[in-house]
Amino acid sequence: MEIGVIHSLNSNVEGNIFQAVSDLGFKVCQLSSWDMTQCTKENAERVVKDSKESGVRVCAVWAGVPGPAKWNFTEGPVTLGLVPEQYRQERIAALKSWADFATWIGAPAIITHCGFIPENMTDPEYPIVVDAIREVAEYCNEKGFGFWFETGQETPIVLLRTIQRIGTPNLGINLDPANLILYGKGNPIDALDTIGAYVSNIHVKDGLYPTDGEQLGEEVRPGLGKVDFPNFIKKLQEIGFTGEYIIEREISGPEQTADILQTTADLKVWTQH
Repeated sequence: MEIGVIHSLNSNVEGNIFQAVSDLGFKVCQLSSWDMTQCTKENAERVVKDSKESGVRVCAVWAGVPGPAKWNFTEGPVTLGLVPEQYRQERIAALKSWADFATWIGAPAIITHCGFIPENMTDPEYPIVVDAIREVAEYCNEKGFGFWFETGQETPIVLLRTIQRIGTPNLGINLDPANLILYGKGNPIDALDTIGAYVSNIHVKDGLYPTDGEQLGEEVRPGLGKVDFPNFIKKLQEIGFTGEYIIEREISGPEQTADILQTTADLKVWTQH
């Protein structure tokens, strides 16, 4: 099991970009950014240099996009990913730019949230959304690397259907088990029966099911929520998953650091079950 963290791309930091990752004792990370001004050849060259010097490998680029992002059930469907028509073309262009960046640094894939993909396949918007995602996936495929969906706003069967409809050979899934719970979209272990063959990366994150029809469930430290990590990891191993386990704790400050270190220790125990 290779364990890492999500790490924000910040070219303004002094010293090595990956120092915070090294300080936590990790040798792998997902490099994340929502800031398109960071998406430059100059920054890519620095990432390559600092990665080599620190010994921290970038296992994927988490590609944020311009425009609003509301992580709830009311505004989320009209602000997230490639689903909202008014932001779609700008976001396709942004994802292609992050694809270029990933190529420059030698990362194997970009990851993003595609949004609240329509559940109803007869919805006239569904094929339009599929075409938009396909445009990005094909761009990545032409460059020889992957396009990975992060789970969240869609059910596992919608994600499987969409992958099949897009049809490019470079599609994968960054499975965030907490998001399936936070959005009330499924059980992470059962989801592996549907989408397990496409899982390329894992976010080690935990949460509680929503109890309000307008708000997501609460994110908590891994092990304190509804993700059954020992059995989740066991099933991942059974289906042959060999990718990275990337810890994500959506708070900041000393508590975030403490929770990441605790999760690292817990992961080593959970794998023994």
